[in-house]
Amino acid sequence: MTEILTPRLMLRRWHEDDLVPLSEINGDPEVMRWIGDGSVHDLDETAEDIERWEEEWDEEGFGVFAVELLGSGELIGAVGLSMPDYLPEVYPNVEIIWRLGRQYWGQGYASEAAQATLEFALQDRGLDRVVAINRAGNDESENVIRKLGMVLERDTTYPGQGHLLQIHSIDLTEYEA
Repeated sequence: MTEILTPRLMLRRWHEDDLVPLSEINGDPEVMRWIGDGSVHDLDETAEDIERWEEEWDEEGFGVFAVELLGSGELIGAVGLSMPDYLPEVYPNVEIIWRLGRQYWGQGYASEAAQATLEFALQDRGLDRVVAINRAGNDESENVIRKLGMVLERDTTYPGQGHLLQIHSIDLTEYEA
């Protein structure tokens, strides 16, 4: 079983009892406003998210982690690696993503988990390059991207939705510098 420990967090594969707490996070309009078309996900859609992420683990050897607080074991969100099939122009690059419950924002958890995930991608899984795709205006995610050392590559448009997306990247050489 793949697990990553940081000073405050455990990143791990998904458990059955993660569905309800993640569904609560996915049901918050503020959390979801920058993700996809901005709509909330119900319990069934959340189950589909987890199923898709677990399939990526099985097929790709990486995926999206459940993120829990050390000590309490409370699920605070999802951080990990995914194939950005919604944006074919960056495929086959691997995307780093994060989604935390609103009560955990502003405490450095997203940066902590994303940094551990980036290290996992480039050093453990042997990926040469990782991208982050951010909707323009999402300053909080932009801040995490900057902390990861990623640089803006280009702007593009979300297919079928028209949102301006910013594609950032980092490769192994830049990461090790």
